[in-house]
Amino acid sequence: MGNVNLLAVFLAAAAFFIVGAIWYSALFGKVWQREAGLSDEQIKSGNAALIFGLCFLFELLIALMLGHQFAMTNPSTRGIMMISVGFAIGIMVPAIGINYLFQRKSGKLFAIDAGHFIVGMAAMGGVFVYFS
Repeated sequence: MGNVNLLAVFLAAAAFFIVGAIWYSALFGKVWQREAGLSDEQIKSGNAALIFGLCFLFELLIALMLGHQFAMTNPSTRGIMMISVGFAIGIMVPAIGINYLFQRKSGKLFAIDAGHFIVGMAAMGGVFVYFS
C-alpha cells in the first residue's frame, strides 16, 4: 500500500473549493440561486461558516479518497485525470441526477451543479498530477 500525500489531498480539496467559489459566484451565481429557488434573504440567513466549513470537509473527504486510490494504484498522469473526471461523470453526476429527478429540480440547475462537479474534480486531478 502506498502512502497518501496529505499535502496533495489538502491542496486538491482547496482547488475544488476555489472552483466552487468561482462557479457559484462569478459564473453561475444568480442563475443557480434562481434555479435552486433561494431568495437573497435565504442566502444571507444561512450560517456561512458552517456551510463553507462542511463543504470544505466534504471536498477534503473526496480528495482523501482519491489520494488513497492513487497511492494504491500508482496511475499515470493520464490515469489520474481519467479517474478524477471519471468519478465525477460516472458517480457524482448520476447521483445528483437521481436526486434531482425525484426532487423535480430543473435541468438547468442539474447542468450547473454537474458542471461544477466535473470541473472541480478535474481541478483535483490536476493537483494530484502536479504531485505525481
